[in-house]
Amino acid sequence: MDLVGLLLIFCARIVDVSCGTVRILFLVRGKRALAAAIGFVEVMVYLTALGHILGGGREMSLLQMVVYCAGFSSGNFIGSMLEERLLNAYVLLELIMDRTPETKEMIENIRQDGYGATVLYGRGRNGVRTIIKIICRRSDIPVITAHTKNRGFICITDVKGCTGGYFRLQRK
Repeated sequence: MDLVGLLLIFCARIVDVSCGTVRILFLVRGKRALAAAIGFVEVMVYLTALGHILGGGREMSLLQMVVYCAGFSSGNFIGSMLEERLLNAYVLLELIMDRTPETKEMIENIRQDGYGATVLYGRGRNGVRTIIKIICRRSDIPVITAHTKNRGFICITDVKGCTGGYFRLQRK
């Protein structure tokens, strides 16, 4: 094997492993479609490098490679959906908003939807800010953030565990 071939294998593994790292980070953050696309590229690079290394063995056709990669990326997508449904993970939403009557109304609407909301006040660069802390299921994020009407700053943090407090009852 020549030096150029070894260098190509080395570079392919850098790309492959880097894609894998980024893919996992996107999965953790709930970006499953993007993670699936990165997984497709990751495995395509891996299979290409592996085919070059094995060389003399039976080579995969382009169609076989695409189907293999599609299976890998679909597995990432479906796996993240299963994780979300099986674990019912909780998240902490921190909404940082201007202190206005609209914000107060938004908080009341969130509470009327059945979510517990703890309100704090802080000082930002341009004055007093309202900080709303809500612990909810990951699947409730779109419902709650829709109340913000794209105002303010939203921070989402995974919660390892919690006890006590007020949680919205799940409707079946």
